Amino acid sequence: MEFIEQWAWVGWVALIALFLAIEIMSGELTFLMLGLGSTAGMIAAFADAPLWLQVIIAAVAAVAFLLLLRPPLLRRLRKGSDPQKFNVDALVGRRGVVTETVTALSGRVKLVNGDSWSARVREGADLPPQTPIVVESIQGATAVVAPAPTPAQEA
Repeated sequence: MEFIEQWAWVGWVALIALFLAIEIMSGELTFLMLGLGSTAGMIAAFADAPLWLQVIIAAVAAVAFLLLLRPPLLRRLRKGSDPQKFNVDALVGRRGVVTETVTALSGRVKLVNGDSWSARVREGADLPPQTPIVVESIQGATAVVAPAPTPAQEA
């Protein structure tokens, strides 16, 4: 048993390396916190603590890191994510005008950003040219549109 306690730090180093390798693949900071807890166990091993105390110190440190350090780190990492919609997601809700009659099968619209899209209506009557529209969704390369509400309808 003395041999194991004398070389316990090697086991802690192996655990730290394993946890960091898993963390690199997962990116959720859970295994990083376990690695930090293992570091506390390794420090206890260098301080000649008995093996049972090393394990307890590592476990308590890992739980503390998971509960106290991980949540604010995750919030900070995700804080910079851009809520701005891009690509076709940004087109939903955009207004435009019909350039070629839009039916349930085909048609063409020009959006306010200048893009010209093939279009169709989900339901309802055909939309003649110059009808104001709003994009409801994008299905492939086709905009599903509806007549734009008039200002009186929006209020």
